[in-house]
Amino acid sequence: MRLFLCEKPSQGRDIAKVLGATRRGDGCLIGPETTVTWCIGHLLETAPPETYGIQYKNWSLDHLPIIPVQWQVEVKPKTAAQFKIIKRLLSEATTVVIATDADREGEMIARELLELCKYPGSVQRLWLSALNEASIRKALSSLKSGQETFPLYHSALARSRADWLIGMNLSRLFTLLGRRAGYDGVLSVGRVQTPTLRLVVDRDRAIAGFVPVPYWNIEVHLSSMGQRFIAAWLPPCSGRDESGRCLQQVLAHHAVQTITDEKSATVISLHTEHFREPPPLPFDLSTLQEVCSRKLGLGVQETLNIAQALYETHKATTYPRSDCRYLPENMFNEAPAVLDALLKTDPALRPAFEDLDQSLRSRAWNNAKVTAHHGIIPTIEPANLVRMSEQERHVYELIRSHYLVQFLPHHEFDRTQVELARGEERLTAVGKLILVQGWKSLLSENTEEDEPSHKSQVLPILQKGAQCAVDNAELKSMQTAAPKPLTEGDLIKAMKNVAKLVNDPRLKQKLRDTTGIGTEATRAGIIKGLIDRGYLLKKKRALMATAAAHTLIEAVPAAVADPGMTAIWEQALDEIEAGRLTLDAFVAKQANWIAQLVEHCGALT
Repeated sequence: MRLFLCEKPSQGRDIAKVLGATRRGDGCLIGPETTVTWCIGHLLETAPPETYGIQYKNWSLDHLPIIPVQWQVEVKPKTAAQFKIIKRLLSEATTVVIATDADREGEMIARELLELCKYPGSVQRLWLSALNEASIRKALSSLKSGQETFPLYHSALARSRADWLIGMNLSRLFTLLGRRAGYDGVLSVGRVQTPTLRLVVDRDRAIAGFVPVPYWNIEVHLSSMGQRFIAAWLPPCSGRDESGRCLQQVLAHHAVQTITDEKSATVISLHTEHFREPPPLPFDLSTLQEVCSRKLGLGVQETLNIAQALYETHKATTYPRSDCRYLPENMFNEAPAVLDALLKTDPALRPAFEDLDQSLRSRAWNNAKVTAHHGIIPTIEPANLVRMSEQERHVYELIRSHYLVQFLPHHEFDRTQVELARGEERLTAVGKLILVQGWKSLLSENTEEDEPSHKSQVLPILQKGAQCAVDNAELKSMQTAAPKPLTEGDLIKAMKNVAKLVNDPRLKQKLRDTTGIGTEATRAGIIKGLIDRGYLLKKKRALMATAAAHTLIEAVPAAVADPGMTAIWEQALDEIEAGRLTLDAFVAKQANWIAQLVEHCGALT
């Protein structure tokens, strides 16, 4: 018997339908030679400390560190019945096809069951990017060998064991040390959770410690040949800070007087540069969460839930937990089918489709940049918009538009920078002339925040030596602004791009620019966990750290809360996945690090 092992019941039903496994069994669906069953997420969990010794039931510094020699797992009580069903089915199976989600955690959900149940037979892997019928049939025709994806399991085990070692040991360590210092609460420490919390605490500290600095701008209104435009005053080098701001009010007052004394300014230089902006790539999950946070006000977990529903329930989009924004080149051949499905789904798109060029092959189609998954795009089958909630439809339309723009031209424009002289004072004006609207005709409302108006103004035709009339010069008293509180979208972005925030030169050298903390699948849960544990508060869209969060970050050693150090560990998990580092070597390093921390912190008390 061939057994398909899925991650969720809904996934199992979709696959069983294609396989013709229609007869209902106990926790499974049965076909002529194939049975489909499902897990309901992780059926197993890493055993708690007391499993390794009854003495660990009570928290004590004397018992630390707790480092298992032989790791054990336990069946989750809530899903024990389904585990028994799978165990029986595994005993009858000659071949198992792992059909859980196509990622690290999905691999672990299946493999830990095969290992605990001592399954001896052959293993294959179904690698799905979408749950519509055509995608399932395509994946069934090209099953992977079980050996090909086995390293994903070791990578997930490494992540799980590192999380356990840090969570169990350091939460106990710092809670017990905190009690000695008079703090009654539990200080929960996590491998990714704590560095993530540090990002918010650091932002809160920057806001709290911010001292506004006054500065002065001069906005000059000019005209040439009847066309008005705006220029900004350039303070002299001796009178400006690193950001080009004038900090001396007297200097700014003098400049206003000089500029308005006479009624013209002379063009002393012009520089025009041509720009071609390609359409934005399809979404990965993090980018989708960032955009939905900024544009729709959605929390990151809300966005993930919606993206999961669009994938599982509506079959409208591809696998959502992707860390990649590119598409395989052979999927370009499916573009006509995708576009046809989109038009059938929403006939109101027809006017927009008239501008699409289906022969355009954008930078999105690039095999070299595709990871285990590809960007999130619409599927090749029509969806039912009526069945979607309002929020689901908004997210779907964002995903859809990021696919459609791949068939529109680049946005092209000329940007001109002009420098003018008025006596000894210097002015600068920037103009933008759009030549080809391109993809922005469809996606303008979803792009980055608009430029300031004086950066996108259309300048009159100017040449060197031209005289421009000075109509008005306005002195503006300004203050530097405090950093803004992080939103959930900002925090996801910071977690993903943590390499940019690392100051330690040794860590920075080791970190790849693409290295983040957490994964596409886990970041939303980490943020939600910090809110649920009372470490973060959400006020409207802003996240703020609580007093308990500040206490924790002050209590733990810098290395424990360092996002850069955690990102190095994430790189190590990638190395395990690639077969360049062993599970045992990684866990041994983690255990050694924990033991040193316990010894060092215990010696300080």
